[in-house]
Amino acid sequence: MPDLDWLPPLVVLADSGGDWQRYVEVVYGFFKADFIASSPTYDGRRCACKRHPLIQGKEGTFWHLISEGGVEEDRLPDLRRCERIRWPRPMVEHSPGKGVVSWRSSRPGDKKRIVIALEDFSYVVVLADRGKYLLLWTAYCVEQEHRRAKLRREYERDSA
Repeated sequence: MPDLDWLPPLVVLADSGGDWQRYVEVVYGFFKADFIASSPTYDGRRCACKRHPLIQGKEGTFWHLISEGGVEEDRLPDLRRCERIRWPRPMVEHSPGKGVVSWRSSRPGDKKRIVIALEDFSYVVVLADRGKYLLLWTAYCVEQEHRRAKLRREYERDSA
């Protein structure tokens, strides 16, 4: 396991008294501070977020960071993603660096993407390359070892 002491602590539901609505507002507050009030940079380019569509008054990227699913309208909240809402910004700013790897994705059909992962491939941040700037696209935990191995192979192939 990489040394992750530079990552902020998890934001857990219990800290909001188990109240889902309050928890979403707390999680959104961290997202807003990290990507709306200011923007991190990666490789000298600003990393913004996709602001539309607004869903319940919150940016589309926010919902993508805290939920999972293949159909946008049917995505479901994911507590592990919520808990790590404070991780995307430091990973972007820390990459490449100790404990973090990054590469340009060459997946078939993928648009220009930059993938930033913990070196054990347990957590991934994906940026969309828009030329002069980057968009925070999504971030997620990778729990299955076969998926981590696939990401590791992709990293080794695409960063060579």
